[in-house]
Amino acid sequence: MQEIKRRAYGKINLGLDVLRKRPDGYHDVKMIMQMVSVYDELTFRKILDKEIRIVTNKEELPFNEDNLIYKAAKLMMERLNSEEGISVVLKKNIPIAAGMAGGSTDAAATLLGLNELLEGNIPMEELLSMGVKIGADVPYCILQKTALSEGIGEVLTPLPAPPACGLLIGKPDIHVSTKYVYENLQADTLKSHPDIDGMRQAIEEQDLEGITSRMENVLETVTIQKYPVIGEIKEAMLKAGAINAHMSGSGPTVFGVFASRERAEKAKEELAKSGLVKELFVAEFVNL
Repeated sequence: MQEIKRRAYGKINLGLDVLRKRPDGYHDVKMIMQMVSVYDELTFRKILDKEIRIVTNKEELPFNEDNLIYKAAKLMMERLNSEEGISVVLKKNIPIAAGMAGGSTDAAATLLGLNELLEGNIPMEELLSMGVKIGADVPYCILQKTALSEGIGEVLTPLPAPPACGLLIGKPDIHVSTKYVYENLQADTLKSHPDIDGMRQAIEEQDLEGITSRMENVLETVTIQKYPVIGEIKEAMLKAGAINAHMSGSGPTVFGVFASRERAEKAKEELAKSGLVKELFVAEFVNL
C-alpha cells in the first residue's frame, strides 16, 4: 500500500463544563463531545526521502513542527522506526481556530492513517495515549463517536449516538485564542454549571429535547463578553427555528440544533442574509 485517504471530522461540544484549574496549568473539564459531518480530507503517501511533507489548500497553516499533522506523523514514524518518508495532502474544510478541533482531528486522522499505511498494528489504547501527547482533544478525535470527556479531555466514556436531527454550524469572521479564553475563565466563581449527567442520561434515553434543554458551555462567559457577535448568532439561530443554539469549544463557532435537516437548510438561508457569519454549514451527527 503506497497511499491512503481519510476523513477528519470536526467536533462540537453539546455540553462543556470546566470544574477547576489544575496545578499544572491545565483545567479539569466535563464535556459531551460529538463528531459532525463537516470534515477535512487527508491523503497520505509514502515517499523515498525520510521527511514529512505537508501540502494544503490553506496558506495560513504552518507546514513545520507547529502543525499538529506534522507532530502526529513524526510521533508515529518514531514509534514505528520507519525508514520511509510521508507526504500529506490536506484539503481543509473545517473552519480554522473555530472551536471544532480542526487541528486535533487532522492529527487523529494522521495517527490512524499512518498506522494503516505503515502497517503499524498499534492497538487503539496506545493510539489514544499517543494522541494526548499532541493535544487534549486528539484522543476524542481518534475515538470518533459520542463520548463523555473528563480529566483534561483524555478520559473518555463512549456513549450511544444521539437522535438524528439537523445542525446549522456558523463561524463569524473572527479568530479566538483558546489560551486567552481559559486564562480569563474564573472557574471557581461560575454561577451555573451544565447538567452533564442529565445530558448523558438524555442521550442514553434518545431524548432530543432532554439533550437540547441541557446544552450549555461555560466558556461563553468569556468569549461572548469579548465577541458579542457570538451571542447575536445564537439569537439568530433561535429566531430561525433552532431548538437550542450554543458556542462550540472556546469559540467562535456556534451550532444550532434543529428538528430536521430540512429545517436547518431553511435556517441557513436566513443566517446567510444576516451577515453575521463568514462560514456556514448544514450538518448531522457522525458516529463511526
